[in-house]
Amino acid sequence: MSTLLEFCTRFSHLTSHRRCAFRSLGLTAVLLAVSVTGVQPRTHAAESSVVAVVNADPISRDALATASLERYGADVLDNLVNRHLIMQECKRRDIVVTGDDVRAEIVRVAKKFALSVDSYLQLLREERDITPDQYSNEIIWPMLALRSLVADRVEVSQEEFNRAFVAQFGEAVKCRMIMIGDQETANQVYAQAKAAPQNFVRLAKEYSEDETSASVGGLIPPIRRYMGDSRLEEAAFALKDGDVSPVIQIGDQWVFMQAVRRMPASQPSPQALPVIKEQINDQIRDEKMKGAAAELFAKLQKDAQVVKVLGVPEAEKQYPGVAAIINGQQVTIASVAGECIKRHGEAVLEGEINRKLLTQALKQAGKTVSQQDIDEEINRAAVSYGYVREDGAADVNAWMEAVLTQGETTRELYVEDSVWPSVALKSLVEDGVKLTPQDIEHGFASAFGPRAEVLAIVLSDQRTAQKVWELARDNPNDEFFGQLAEQYSIEPTSASNFGKVPPIRQFGGQGSIEKEAFAMKAGELSGIVATGDKYIIMRSQGFTDPVVDDIEAVRGELQRDLLDKKINIAMGLKFDELKQSAQIDNFFSVAQEQPRVATRPEAR
Repeated sequence: MSTLLEFCTRFSHLTSHRRCAFRSLGLTAVLLAVSVTGVQPRTHAAESSVVAVVNADPISRDALATASLERYGADVLDNLVNRHLIMQECKRRDIVVTGDDVRAEIVRVAKKFALSVDSYLQLLREERDITPDQYSNEIIWPMLALRSLVADRVEVSQEEFNRAFVAQFGEAVKCRMIMIGDQETANQVYAQAKAAPQNFVRLAKEYSEDETSASVGGLIPPIRRYMGDSRLEEAAFALKDGDVSPVIQIGDQWVFMQAVRRMPASQPSPQALPVIKEQINDQIRDEKMKGAAAELFAKLQKDAQVVKVLGVPEAEKQYPGVAAIINGQQVTIASVAGECIKRHGEAVLEGEINRKLLTQALKQAGKTVSQQDIDEEINRAAVSYGYVREDGAADVNAWMEAVLTQGETTRELYVEDSVWPSVALKSLVEDGVKLTPQDIEHGFASAFGPRAEVLAIVLSDQRTAQKVWELARDNPNDEFFGQLAEQYSIEPTSASNFGKVPPIRQFGGQGSIEKEAFAMKAGELSGIVATGDKYIIMRSQGFTDPVVDDIEAVRGELQRDLLDKKINIAMGLKFDELKQSAQIDNFFSVAQEQPRVATRPEAR
């Protein structure tokens, strides 16, 4: 059953990009988490007292700072602490990475991808949501600093290069694989494959628990030496074409393979070889730097004297205005708030704007959100996600424990960012949402009625669809249709299962397909159904039996479910209406200046 909380992601300040701290100590996490512009953020025009106005109602920068600090303060402080540790170590060892060094590295990296610097930075912005300023200061500078700090520990040997080269360009074996979690079943299937290797494709589709390879008859990427598990590599290279390997235990899975063909080693052209050598050396160096950087951070953190003040009431009283003390150096709460705004201000401000819109709409409608409304919504969420006690009542404590376990929010923020917006929107639309007899009739047919079982072929152009349709019409049987699906269908499920697709239900949102599927009798061929840019041909295999015959047996559950769905749709439409009709001036976003590519960071 759907829940109002599904809408929380539209209003929540909590985004999927917020977790990139140093805790894993992997190099990627380190590079993404470190910023090098110093504790104090740069002054932007957005630092004016008002950052946005929503229908003449202002949002102050102080309010944005408070909201940002509440949601991201702990993470940002962790990153600032680690930034200080790196900068202090660089200063202690007299290591300086200049802006010129950073720019040269960006040029080098862009060149590796055959892109200009502008094109490469634009790609980062579009694909990874990383600005040039972030990239140069939070990724490239730390990477260069870390290379300097661990340079004496990171060297690429000729043996390491040779192994990596063979892994990328050496001889390979194209294989099919079957993976099964139960040893007894694996041995039984293995016996069948060994006795009749020609059936390996069918056995992979039927038994393999690796869905990706099973759907294509067990095919996996070619196996080369030094790529991963040496046992798999040795087994693959010991096979002749068509042979089946012994069963190998990998973790809690049992695996065996069939060799398809041996692929000879490839030799890059002399012109490409210098670039390839540089790329391989970089890959090896980066891998080795992960371990070296982890060791360095572990030592820096072990030796450091860090007092966390933010979030510790007793310490906050003792050190007012201070977020942390790192080896005697203070980091102010103001600087942490500024960094929070710098990194997350736009997302947080969007949430504050949404809250303003909902608050204004509630006031205009003469409605309020009470604590009882909040509690009822949390109860509904708990029930909808299966957190119920033996008596069927909501197990709110277990639900809240599950929400808070990941450590990404507090109870207060969960209510403020997820529950309150859902309840507010619901209160704005629920009076106007009614169920009609047709809603109930269609909902019953969709949820509990018969399904159309069909074989389907999905094609990308009308000419091919016409050709395949004529072939299917001239050979009216399931077996031939399945062969056509395997040969022509561009949809992986139907292609790998000889046209078999999940049963089609009525009123599921695919009107033209549903109409055709339910109009056919068993054995009949559909016309060519155009949907979007695809063309679909179906062959009916009849219908499933209804799940429930008597609508009265499920009417109560069905009405609750349908009403929730209609309310959710109305909520989405209402919010879109509020956004479109509002007068919103976002000075913060407008004032974001295009940052320069890398400046020399200053330790403070």
